[in-house]
Amino acid sequence: MATVFHTGPDRDLAAQYFTKALNHHSQVDIARHLGVTPRTIRHWIVNQSVPQSYVFGLQQLLPLELPFEGDSQFSFIDLFAGIGGIRMAFEGIGGRCVFTSEWDNYAQKTYVENYPRGHAINGDITKIAAADIPDHDLLLAGFPCQPFSIAGVSKKNALGRAHGFACETQGTLFFDLCRIIEAKQPKAFLLENVKNLMSHDKGRTFDVIKRSLDDLGYDIHPRVVDGAHFVPQHRERILIVGFRKVDKVNFGWDALPLPKKGERTIKEILHRTDGSEPLLPWDGDRFFSHATKSVDAKYTLTDKLWAYLQNYAEKHRAKGNGFGFGLVRSDSVARTLSARYYKDGSEILVYQGEGVNPRRLTPRECARLMGFPDSFRIPVSDTRAYKQFGNSVVVDVMAHVARLMYPALCADSQEPELPFQYAAA
Repeated sequence: MATVFHTGPDRDLAAQYFTKALNHHSQVDIARHLGVTPRTIRHWIVNQSVPQSYVFGLQQLLPLELPFEGDSQFSFIDLFAGIGGIRMAFEGIGGRCVFTSEWDNYAQKTYVENYPRGHAINGDITKIAAADIPDHDLLLAGFPCQPFSIAGVSKKNALGRAHGFACETQGTLFFDLCRIIEAKQPKAFLLENVKNLMSHDKGRTFDVIKRSLDDLGYDIHPRVVDGAHFVPQHRERILIVGFRKVDKVNFGWDALPLPKKGERTIKEILHRTDGSEPLLPWDGDRFFSHATKSVDAKYTLTDKLWAYLQNYAEKHRAKGNGFGFGLVRSDSVARTLSARYYKDGSEILVYQGEGVNPRRLTPRECARLMGFPDSFRIPVSDTRAYKQFGNSVVVDVMAHVARLMYPALCADSQEPELPFQYAAA
């Protein structure tokens, strides 16, 4: 008897992909691919529900060049794409990526491995003309923060001369976002950056950003969100959502449901040593040995490195400073994972018991800490993987923001007097 999983225009994308996958693969194969049990697959079928976090893994099972291209709710471009964390979130609500730019070759490798179908990845965005970028509804960018030259702007102000984003931002990567937004006029954009962007250069950098986007005809809505609402990691990032003024979108961050911090703990992302750790064919025994039910010994700190970190921390404690390593237990919420984690892992060290040196997180655990599903491939070295996850976004945060933006992205028009609604998963 054939398996039937009902779907339709009101079903979420995970359910749609799952339905299509069942037409091409057995339940056992799908379970193996996603790193879940066949029982879980049967549970999804019986309950007619699939967690949105599996959208990406299910997409990889589909034989289409661009899955559901005709059914996509909106189109978007992915700039400063990294390894595709923001893309994953917006594909999860039915968006279709039509253009990607990422300059780092190693990040490109990870991106291509995980998004094997569709368009090629473009490199340096500064060398790409706006006219060569496809039209799109939404621009996504985790752009780098660079200092802006304020002197020229101040001089023009003093002389009473007009100036705009081209004057204020020329020579920065933010300028490239502005020129693309000006040329393409997308319905909306989402920009992501470190929290300190707001205070950078005594707030002048953020003032230039706000003024530039306003001059381009967009209402902007900044908000700092801590990843600890969704994953066991403190990670504060500023999110800047913008909508065209002419569309009169009644957007508000208050509609974003934020779970209580501290409810997600480090235990959720650690390799399980009780025999329940999923067997991931793409990982093999690279990080975790299923035979011995243990994390590879190479992630445990050497006596020399552990002694150095303890001495370093003690030295700064004696000076009244807070510098030192961050030791986490199963019930902990970790510090921010940084791109320098590969050096010594000091900000997040896993406690392994008295008399045993702590260990680094494995790259797979870092992926989980950032909200990536286990179906996400890690084709680069540990060093590169640590850098990539340390520079990435918390996928769960982006998924919630995507659902908050969804009504405006999919509607032909917005009624300004109506409250903005969060599209529940």
